Amino acid sequence: MKFKRLMLAVPFALLVLVLSLSGCEQEEAPTEDLSVLNRALNSEPDSLDPQRNRSVQSADVLRDIGEGLLGYAADGKLIPASAESWSVSDDGLVYTFTLRDTLKWSNGDPVTAEHFAFALRRLVDPATAAFYAEQVKMIVNASAITADGEPVDSLGVKALDARTLEIRIDQPTPYMLYLLTHPSTFPVHPDSLQAHGENFTDPGNYVSNGAYRLEGREASSVITLRRNEQFWNADNVAIDQVRWHIVVDEMSEINRYRAGELDMTSTVPSPFFEEARVEFPDELKVAPTLSVYYYGFNVTKPPFKDNLALRQALSMAVDREKLVETITARGELPAYSWVPPGIENYESPVFSYAKLTQEERNKIAKQLYRQAGYSEENPAEIELRYNTSDVHRRIAVSVSSMWSDVLGVETNLINEEFRVLVQNMREREVTQAFRSNWSGDYTDAVTFLGIMAPGATWNLPGYDSAEFGELMESAARQVDLDARRLYLEEAERILLRDHPVLPLYFYVSKQLVKPRVLGRQDNLLNYHYSQYLSLADTEE
Repeated sequence: MKFKRLMLAVPFALLVLVLSLSGCEQEEAPTEDLSVLNRALNSEPDSLDPQRNRSVQSADVLRDIGEGLLGYAADGKLIPASAESWSVSDDGLVYTFTLRDTLKWSNGDPVTAEHFAFALRRLVDPATAAFYAEQVKMIVNASAITADGEPVDSLGVKALDARTLEIRIDQPTPYMLYLLTHPSTFPVHPDSLQAHGENFTDPGNYVSNGAYRLEGREASSVITLRRNEQFWNADNVAIDQVRWHIVVDEMSEINRYRAGELDMTSTVPSPFFEEARVEFPDELKVAPTLSVYYYGFNVTKPPFKDNLALRQALSMAVDREKLVETITARGELPAYSWVPPGIENYESPVFSYAKLTQEERNKIAKQLYRQAGYSEENPAEIELRYNTSDVHRRIAVSVSSMWSDVLGVETNLINEEFRVLVQNMREREVTQAFRSNWSGDYTDAVTFLGIMAPGATWNLPGYDSAEFGELMESAARQVDLDARRLYLEEAERILLRDHPVLPLYFYVSKQLVKPRVLGRQDNLLNYHYSQYLSLADTEE
């Protein structure tokens, strides 16, 4: 009764207000109707800083949130991106790009030619320590800046006006346009970089120029992107939100796909591949891709330094056909060359023993093993390092078993976290043999051969052949594409002869894709930009 009396004492207008507010509190807040694409990454991106990225996973995300002067269509064809047009001088040494007049950053600021010039200078700046700096070494003064400390402003890039960028190079480079699709050449927002330093890539700080903007990031869990309304082609971007899920365990990825938590997997693990053919016949996508899985030999230290016979014996003792049929078992091709098939105007040479039977290879391998100074009484003891992954472990176990059965090699398998392995490979202090892979960034043989040039960042074995280097330099000077091809093919022939690497197989892309995902097309580079995808209406 007391409560009733108090309520009755409240003025009527106030009572109406209280009841109105009470009713509002009980209503559920309206939810935003978003189209959401859930994609998988099989490891954490090392960096979302365009100039500092170095992994396939980073590049996948960066192609969503950034854009270069050029890009790729859904089918892998080169197309204009931020640049609407370009011209090349008669001598092939000056590229002039005209930017679209509607380019904006995700915060609404205009994207200018100077922003692209700034990014290229930052890429070659030694202070950035960019893995991909050497990819643009043909730009005037790039090498002098990176290696010799010349002023960064001396780089041969110049904004002629807000929409016109000029790039000057030292020598004709037939694949120059392809290089400018790579995330390492994407522009960065200078004001954000200055304001936030290394934290400019954090959610809330990141100002981007691509189809999506960074909305959130949970370490080792998920990266959330939101459609960038300021993107020049935003009207043709169908999906509102992209969630990149980091799923290291391959079978967990499959289980999450089964449960409907993922629309696209990053891969299909070997133990599940045949089952996937039966369970998801229309959702399994398999296609050739420009990637090689290999073991590298640290040729700067024993036991592989100055011991070609040992390197060749180990290479010949690996039954690559058996490896791809029983271990990887997802359509991979045995690798007897370094450059994968599919490169236009290029035919890879192969190992001299490629056409021999495995029995014949094993016989020669044993002779080379003895020539290298080893025997059953004095077996080679080798450390083989690989990063954490079930498939890498199974491949390492299989290869070490082949080495043991054929040659008597005693192999110590060392499993390391990916970043630790990368650091050890680059330092070359403790590594002997190690697992790695390389995916082409563009459809030219140089994207594979170039990383084995003396001093190249990704020359992880420490291969230092003057003959190989001279052939690569001669190829770079050629204007005639057929002459260039001959130099490149001879360079690969020398690389295979010297055996600093043991190519095991060429990848095929393997994905499960939900039927509701539309617009995905197979391509050699295995690039699938989210902006080209859409989601079917699944409502009844």
